[in-house]
Amino acid sequence: MFNPFGALGDMAKLQQQAKKMQEDLKKETVEINRNGVRVVVRGDQAIMEIEVDGVLENRIAQVVNEAIRKTQEVAARKLMEMSNQK
Repeated sequence: MFNPFGALGDMAKLQQQAKKMQEDLKKETVEINRNGVRVVVRGDQAIMEIEVDGVLENRIAQVVNEAIRKTQEVAARKLMEMSNQK
């Protein structure tokens, strides 16, 4: 017999796994140095530092982070639209 509440338990488990993965990604960093530019990015795609020729450029990091957030909002909205069309 089909248990409709079983799907809710599966969803809760998936949400917990996704939350744990997000927390784990925040602990990871990638650093790239090239042509006098150093960029440090967390695993969750947040830019921690941008340095150009030894000068920290946090204004650039802030603007890029805002742009990334906006693209994530657009992607989430498109995903919601697709799921509502089914």
